Amino acid sequence: MGRTLENKKEIVADLKETLSESTLALVIDYQGLTVSQITDLRRRLRPTGTVCKVTKNTLMGIAIEGEEKWQPMSELLQGASAFLLVKEDFSSAIKAYQDFQKATKKTELRGGVMEGRLLKETDVKALGDLPSKEQLMAQIAGAINALATKIAVGINEVPGSLARVLQAVADEEKDGSAESAAESSAE
Repeated sequence: MGRTLENKKEIVADLKETLSESTLALVIDYQGLTVSQITDLRRRLRPTGTVCKVTKNTLMGIAIEGEEKWQPMSELLQGASAFLLVKEDFSSAIKAYQDFQKATKKTELRGGVMEGRLLKETDVKALGDLPSKEQLMAQIAGAINALATKIAVGINEVPGSLARVLQAVADEEKDGSAESAAESSAE
């Protein structure tokens, strides 16, 4: 039994809503995957905030209609398609998909769309090689902490340096007055 028109409209509305929250969409050929394997893929993607949608290309085509940001995806809509809709951490999502792909060897990445640009497999791989959001935040925090430490050490060094200079001047004056006193007493 086919889907009703009302049911198709609900699916399209759901796709539009999920796309509006997404930053990256990947299109994979999932032909040959079992239900348990699709479930495994979804389970792997869930911690990254990624949604895996298996739907007809025509319904996704309707969902992206008029959406300039997602229009390039129309070139990828052929065959048995599953859509990985990534909300934030695209690096972790791509890595999770790559791990799944290595384990099953049954899916093929057709490409993706990000910020209105069509991404080929090499582009997606390059995005996957980027550090995760957490790693980037840790690197930035480390850099800020290192800078703050250097500033603190520099600020603490100023009074110490000033004290050493003043001590050297005082010692020089003391030595100079001792020499003058020694010269006056020698006369």
